[in-house]
Amino acid sequence: MDTHSPDFHRPPSGDLLIGLDQGTTGSTALLIDRDLNVLARATVEFPQHFPQPGWVEHEHDDIWVSVRSALKQVLEGVDPTRLAALGITNQRETTFVWDADSGIALGRAVVWQDRRTSQACAELKIHEEDVRARTGLPIDPYFSATKIAWLRRQHGTRRLAFGTADTHLARRLCGASLTDLSNASRTLLLDLRQGIWCEHLTQRFDVAGIERPLIVPSSGVCGRIRGVPELPDGLPLAGIAGDQQAALFGQGCFDAGQAKISYGTGSFILLNTGPFIASSRHGLLSTVAWQLGGETQYALEGGAFVAGALVSWLRDGLGIIERASEVEALARSVPDSGGVTIVPAHAGLGAPHWRPDARGVIHGLTRGTTRAHIARAALEGIAHSQCDILEAMAADHGAALTDLRVDGGAAANDLLMQIQSDFCGLNLQRPRMLETTALGAAMLAGLGVGLWSGLDELRRSYPLDRRFEPAQDPAAVAQARQRWKEIVARA
Repeated sequence: MDTHSPDFHRPPSGDLLIGLDQGTTGSTALLIDRDLNVLARATVEFPQHFPQPGWVEHEHDDIWVSVRSALKQVLEGVDPTRLAALGITNQRETTFVWDADSGIALGRAVVWQDRRTSQACAELKIHEEDVRARTGLPIDPYFSATKIAWLRRQHGTRRLAFGTADTHLARRLCGASLTDLSNASRTLLLDLRQGIWCEHLTQRFDVAGIERPLIVPSSGVCGRIRGVPELPDGLPLAGIAGDQQAALFGQGCFDAGQAKISYGTGSFILLNTGPFIASSRHGLLSTVAWQLGGETQYALEGGAFVAGALVSWLRDGLGIIERASEVEALARSVPDSGGVTIVPAHAGLGAPHWRPDARGVIHGLTRGTTRAHIARAALEGIAHSQCDILEAMAADHGAALTDLRVDGGAAANDLLMQIQSDFCGLNLQRPRMLETTALGAAMLAGLGVGLWSGLDELRRSYPLDRRFEPAQDPAAVAQARQRWKEIVARA
């Protein structure tokens, strides 16, 4: 495809945008207008495969079928001439390989959750200081490099090409093998400072000679749709970003010092560090946020393994609620947790502690403890976990955070959001649209085709729902934080 032709970069004729979020368990399509109003949304799930303990795989075609089905649902009855562009966001480290000569998919994709390369990573740990200095990442099965090496061994002498989920979609949508800089930064193969594939690292991880996707900016026309029945031929593919980076963008965190928390099963916090790479001394990841107009923004990232999953455990494990939505009212029925503290280390402790051997703790039970106290302690435990990461971020960033934006399912819980604001001492902004990943992809695409004049126009369009401000006595918060840290040490 000739990306230098005038037709390739023609201005948009439409006013609607599609955001496509290819996630771990399903694919979501979102249709918005230039005022960020959501006009339609559809999610289609696809099967997960667990061939051995610790292995997680996806079929290439299952993902594509789910994407097409979601697109068909949101575009039913829509005039295709109104479409201006499409943006995609995706599960980040999941790894796909193809035969480089025929383009045929080989085997299943190895999912980011997969742990089959744990031993290989342990053997490579002697190189971690060098790898972290180049990539901003530790050596871990989470990232793509050791997955690629494992897949290479399965396919013998074939000439291979690899990509992440955005590459898989781009190949199907417009026939181009490409990835954006934010996704490339999650492979352990990108030189973070230069923004290029690192030949030293391809040798280190034994993936030299495997074809890599072309790295493109996160916003800008990088392809045009062809041969997809649900979409008009010629529609620009104009935005790509990894899911957490897309959520950061969808939250309008365009400036250094702005951060967001996405509350899902676990949680992800990203802090925009601007044009500077903040090397973490406190167990966080340095990563690309996005690349716009030739300028690269970076971020610090930290994740907690258990967030919304703690509420699910109250429902499924303890049986103290019947539905997750009941937890807020139950927790509100008491003024405090009655001295109970819950450390949600049910799957170990993530950032900044990185203790996979840790286990959950319920501390401070008395004869007077009720299920309401446990519910409130659960919400406080979720909030404390985020504060640990936020404190590490502030220390690495070298400056106080300016604001904090929240999204994801648990962000709908007003009590949790107020507790979070109290504990971290920051104003929280919650948008009307809590699923900001697809929104961010659509926004990147809209910028990429000139639907908005720039970031200032998007700042004015931020769809704020509610603001939460610290209301608890700072001395009481400091005491609660100290008690939390003492109990975490026992986990």
